[in-house]
Amino acid sequence: MDITLTGPKILFEIPVLGGIPITETVVVGWLVLAVISALCVWLGRGLTLTNLSRKQVIAEWIVETVENFVRNNMGGPKFDGYIPLVFALFSTSLISNLVSLTGLRSPTADLSTEAAWAAVVFLLITRQKIKTNGFGGYLKGYTQPIALLTPFNVLSEIATPISMACRHFGNILSGYVIGTLIYAALAVASAALFGLLPGLLGDLLSQIPLLNFGIPAITSLYFDWFSGFMQAFIFCMLTTMYIGNAAQE
Repeated sequence: MDITLTGPKILFEIPVLGGIPITETVVVGWLVLAVISALCVWLGRGLTLTNLSRKQVIAEWIVETVENFVRNNMGGPKFDGYIPLVFALFSTSLISNLVSLTGLRSPTADLSTEAAWAAVVFLLITRQKIKTNGFGGYLKGYTQPIALLTPFNVLSEIATPISMACRHFGNILSGYVIGTLIYAALAVASAALFGLLPGLLGDLLSQIPLLNFGIPAITSLYFDWFSGFMQAFIFCMLTTMYIGNAAQE
């Protein structure tokens, strides 16, 4: 059985500036943003100071958790301005990772998604370094500890967003590939197993991949739920640590 992994499909093109392709990744990404926006609106409505509803308790717990995460990893309340960014990155990454459970292609299975996130984080890291050391001090940092190491320091700086993007993308894509292989193997095993039954019953059941029902749900607990959460958490952890470190240089 051949398994071909292709890139995101181009669903249609906007006939402006030579045609801007709208891929499956873009469309599913819009759906993810719509879901997050709807959840935020729903959680933010009807807030009160007394007689808190269960919905408000959940909303306040989310805000406090992200606030503590940012402050603990970056160095205090002075970094509270990054709280919306970290929450946006985590929620978008998590829901994008989990969207594969619906049968849609996860936007994070496309390297361009993580590359865009990493580019934004890299710009913020650079901005923080310039804010902390001044533009001259930022450039001088590439020559430390000796000028001879400048090319290596430049490569190290460029490697930061590349490693962040590829780490997230590689883990999500590997889960997608393994899931595809599991489905294919179970389909072959199902045909071989039920094909042993005699007569018409065996011919009929061997055409139905019965083993694909239930068993993949067990593997998805790791590849979709646990791995999806961990990759979102790690990306945000690296974001806060890199920016926090840049503020201390």
